[in-house]
Amino acid sequence: MILLGLDPGLGTTGWGLISADGNRLTHVANGQIKTDSELPLPTRLMALDMALSDLILEHRPDGAAVEEVFVNVNPQSTLKLGQARGVILLAAARSGMVVGEYAARLVKKSVVGVGNASKDQVHAMVARLLPGAKIAGADAADALAVAITHAHHLASARRIPAR
Repeated sequence: MILLGLDPGLGTTGWGLISADGNRLTHVANGQIKTDSELPLPTRLMALDMALSDLILEHRPDGAAVEEVFVNVNPQSTLKLGQARGVILLAAARSGMVVGEYAARLVKKSVVGVGNASKDQVHAMVARLLPGAKIAGADAADALAVAITHAHHLASARRIPAR
């Protein structure tokens, strides 16, 4: 199963693809989608949608997971992040994928073991869990961490029988 993890952002959205076979995880690809801050908001959102749609068409993931939005001190930044996240959720859902959503603290706890882990700790642990992966930056590392968290939750759900 190929899983797409996404770390939303209007300026930079990190993405990471992993292959999950039970508990065995392997790196497929990762990167960042960047939008030009000089462009109007609708144009940036459209660019994000088009890049993500192309990514999904190219790799055809079986599922996706997105990090949930946390509230920033700046309400304007929170609103823009929410709009980018909406575009990301739409692009993933439009492709027919079931989309998981995970809080940043849960992702950090799942990958590093503590919910208040630093970006450097997340990056280091992702590199350890996916040996040989060339990680395209902190946003891509966070996206891979989201994909890893989703893989673990899916594997756990399969092991627990439905009632």
